[in-house]
Amino acid sequence: MSSHSFSPFSLVLLLSLSSCATSVDVPAGYVSSPYYPAPHGGWSPDWTESYRKASLLVSNMTLAEKTNVTSGTGIYMGRCVGNSGSAPRAGFPQLCLQDGPLGVRNSDHNTAFPAGITVGATFDKDLMHARGVAIGEEFRGKGVNVHLGPSVGPLGRRPRGGRNWEGFGADPVLQAFGGSRTVEGIQSVGVIATIKHLIANEQEKYRMYNLAQDGISSNLDDRTLHELYLWPFAEAVRSGVGSVMMAYNAVNGSACSQNSYLINNLLKDELGFQGFVMSDWLAQITGVASALSGLDMTMPGDIHTIPLFGSSYWMYEYSRSVLNGSIPVDRLNDAVTRIVATWFQMGQDSASYPKPNFDSNTLDAEGPLFPGSLFSPKGVVNEFVDVQGNHAVVARDIARDAITLLKNTNDILPLAKTAKLKVFGTDAEKNPDGINSCTDMGCDKGTLGMGWGSGSARYPYVDSPIDGFKSRGANYTFFNTDSFPSNSVPTAGDIAVVFVNADSGENYITVENNPGDRTDSNLNLWHNGDKLIQDVAAKYTDVVVIVHTVGPILLEAWHDLPAVKAVLFAHLPGQEAGESLMQIIFGDVSPSGHLPYTIPKSEDNYPDSLDLIGFELGQPQDTFTEGLYIDYRHFHKANITPRYAFGHGLSYTTFSFSKATITPVTTLTTLPPARAAKGSTMVYSTAIPAAAEAYWPANFPNRIWRYLYSWLEKADADNAAADLKAGKTYPYPTGYSNAQTAGPAAGGAQGGNPALFDVAYTISVTVTNTGKATGRAVAQLYVQYPTDLAVDTPVIQLRDFVKTSALAAGASEVVKLRVTRKDMSVWDTVKQNWVVPSVDGDYGIWVGAASDALALRCGTAAKTCAEGVKSPV
Repeated sequence: MSSHSFSPFSLVLLLSLSSCATSVDVPAGYVSSPYYPAPHGGWSPDWTESYRKASLLVSNMTLAEKTNVTSGTGIYMGRCVGNSGSAPRAGFPQLCLQDGPLGVRNSDHNTAFPAGITVGATFDKDLMHARGVAIGEEFRGKGVNVHLGPSVGPLGRRPRGGRNWEGFGADPVLQAFGGSRTVEGIQSVGVIATIKHLIANEQEKYRMYNLAQDGISSNLDDRTLHELYLWPFAEAVRSGVGSVMMAYNAVNGSACSQNSYLINNLLKDELGFQGFVMSDWLAQITGVASALSGLDMTMPGDIHTIPLFGSSYWMYEYSRSVLNGSIPVDRLNDAVTRIVATWFQMGQDSASYPKPNFDSNTLDAEGPLFPGSLFSPKGVVNEFVDVQGNHAVVARDIARDAITLLKNTNDILPLAKTAKLKVFGTDAEKNPDGINSCTDMGCDKGTLGMGWGSGSARYPYVDSPIDGFKSRGANYTFFNTDSFPSNSVPTAGDIAVVFVNADSGENYITVENNPGDRTDSNLNLWHNGDKLIQDVAAKYTDVVVIVHTVGPILLEAWHDLPAVKAVLFAHLPGQEAGESLMQIIFGDVSPSGHLPYTIPKSEDNYPDSLDLIGFELGQPQDTFTEGLYIDYRHFHKANITPRYAFGHGLSYTTFSFSKATITPVTTLTTLPPARAAKGSTMVYSTAIPAAAEAYWPANFPNRIWRYLYSWLEKADADNAAADLKAGKTYPYPTGYSNAQTAGPAAGGAQGGNPALFDVAYTISVTVTNTGKATGRAVAQLYVQYPTDLAVDTPVIQLRDFVKTSALAAGASEVVKLRVTRKDMSVWDTVKQNWVVPSVDGDYGIWVGAASDALALRCGTAAKTCAEGVKSPV
């Protein structure tokens, strides 16, 4: 808030939005408890030197310079989607923050990589990392400081959720490996990665706070939060991620951007996060409350209601709030130090780190420097730097190795190079209006390579399936229509290849009546895809269906038709849709993708709590009554056989898993060993600075209209200081304190207590190619808790996976998997710690090709392994 003087309305608004308040509509038992103060960063040894360097800069900053660093300069007020303030006198530059998870958004000469869901389908940790490196190189090449990705939230709880495709799959461990390997790759080249969105933003509609309605409240219990939704964030923090973005929604009634339980307790204390926390764009809804709750940076800086007039909750208001004593100097110093230390941690203080050389607002070489202002100066804004390198190779490898063969009757695939093909469906060819004709991919025309929204990127080109057929010299006839053409006459030996898709995206764009989430299409194919397949299957005896999709779809209308011989999910391949598919369907490479989610037979297979939330008076309430039971966990508990199980994926060959051994590594105890104490943190003066530190500088050049500045008019700064002197007090939220604490028992290092990641058991398995073609197998490891536990646990849960090299027929490879202490623990809501519920119990360690293809079991009690065992599901 701007000062200690409040109108009755503003005071009520402040209290209703405070970080410990919960809506009256939140069901009983779902509470977001207050947690103060925001823990200081810098106590982790991995960050000591970066914090030391940062403290030297921060100690030299004025109040206005510090508050400037914490905020964006306004929407469309610079080249990047987010542009922070700077402190050039102290040696700290403006930071460029840019979308998105699959490539540089709104740029040129960049790669449009396969989406996260496609990467998850590879089940390949090396490719996850390689893509991260390539993405990092492109963002660095464009001069971006902060990459706004990867995404591990939403987790994919709701099958129709609009942004599920940005993440890696509907399992926390698959998401965790995808997220952490991507973070490590991005940051290996000096770009700050941002893990997002914390947390439980599982649908698009009603996600945002606005003048008419509070953002949707995701109501979930502490155990579910830890064991599912927080799990991938913990792994990203353990990998040293530099930034975390908060979600738009509320959790248990408290907005994520100012939820002290989430930011201060879970993220900064329990997970030991050392970087900085930012809001999503226009997700910040208060000033003081968000600062106290641990928010370090607000983006793009404007207020969330009507971001048109240069108004901000921070910037000049942050300066005012420090001068009048509302926000402790200590909190501001820590926020700034976290931002500056992350910059040092990635080596961005190097003179070789490039400046932004593109403009996300235009593809023109010259334009306004501040497009959000009516009176902006103009200049060169785009230097057309080509950052693609050889990244198309990585993109193509991912697109190919993600392709998931679901059905292959009579081994119709691979196709003979001379096969006579009839190709159907507009998804087979590029958008006829132009590959980048729809803003942020906000349409479904042509080959679906990515969903829509801020997670998209412009294509440098699209290698479509039709391009692939052409390059192969295939014998094909293409019917570029989604209705069965009357001029398609089957002839002997024809094989029909049908391309269909299902799309989704972010809520600010509605495509074919789907406002982000798949509300109109449900889990059906778009463009009457079901009917197209049925009509083709009625005329042709051999049909191959190729699906580009954001997530699960229903196959029942056509899957079992006698003519439908093969079904391939190519997911979202980005720019490399063509050759990647050709390598699979013509047999250059055996398919090795596996489903990163379950495919149901009906939407009724899911619990009602996974339905999208519709309009509600007041704050919409989304209560996670299913708890731990999402995706395959639910199907197993409900004893429902899906159409295809999580992890399913066929090959042109077959594999066996044998000769397994289990080796104890760490002796387990019920509770992990006590955490280490926090290291020392930076010490600054806590004295409130003089009002003069926030005065507008003398002879300041022309102010840009709508640009956000951190300075105050002299009278405003003096009045704020006078309020402090007069003893006016701020109504701090319940539970507020400014005394630093030792931190929770579950903490102790980045990612949590390091003992959680101790390896409890290693499992060695021999994977043998028992078929006739070369191929790669995925060994998936699932843990089954002892069956006599008092605590409820899912039947099996994915805990590790490894992909073999390409094995020739008859060849074998020994793979190593591991199970950690955390993998065998549950979150105890009373002890507030991870607990091994049965130290001496018999945990089943299952290894196989999918969640429903497990026949090899190792037992922790006998420490032996057996093959040919009946699957637990």
